[in-house]
Amino acid sequence: MFVQALFFYLFAAICVASAFMVISARNPVHSVLYLILAFVNAAGLFVLMGAEFLAMMLIVVYVGAVAVLFLFVVMMLDVDFAELRQGFLQYLPVGVLVGCIFLAELLMVVGAWTFGPGVPRAITAPIPPLASVSNTEALGLVLYTRYVYYFQAAGVVLLVAMIGAIVLTLRHKTGVKRQNIADQVARNRDSAIEVRKVRSGQGL
Repeated sequence: MFVQALFFYLFAAICVASAFMVISARNPVHSVLYLILAFVNAAGLFVLMGAEFLAMMLIVVYVGAVAVLFLFVVMMLDVDFAELRQGFLQYLPVGVLVGCIFLAELLMVVGAWTFGPGVPRAITAPIPPLASVSNTEALGLVLYTRYVYYFQAAGVVLLVAMIGAIVLTLRHKTGVKRQNIADQVARNRDSAIEVRKVRSGQGL
């Protein structure tokens, strides 16, 4: 029990610290790397809770795909962050006002939050039809039956994010020669070869 509590506090502390560094790091590449560290520690917390399938999905999907996609997009966009920070002071009062409104809303929600007497026990109790199956099978049954619409909506959101990343990185810079596959496939002998008759003693 002591070892489990030790690993819990270790994973939780590193996860919170890395999450704070995600929003405080100046370099966006460092922010993505801290995000990957937060995902890895969150996966460790899932393992301690007995949800090994969620931990594996967090590593494979979020670290292996989403975070790496963020990293590639940040590196390929080549954004001038010094130029983006030039108008920071101009919008600072509006940002502070919006932040104060959000903080007041969060304080009101947290202040009025109450737990029912049976809620903690209901959360930890397994679903009766799924009590005899494994963790992975129970998650699959719930995900594709009760929450199938939310699952499909999450898939649409990820599809839109992928298309947006492709659109943002697909930039045609001037002065750069690019290949057009359709023009290359449509070439024939007349357009690919030009025969000229050169007179003797004269150049082209």
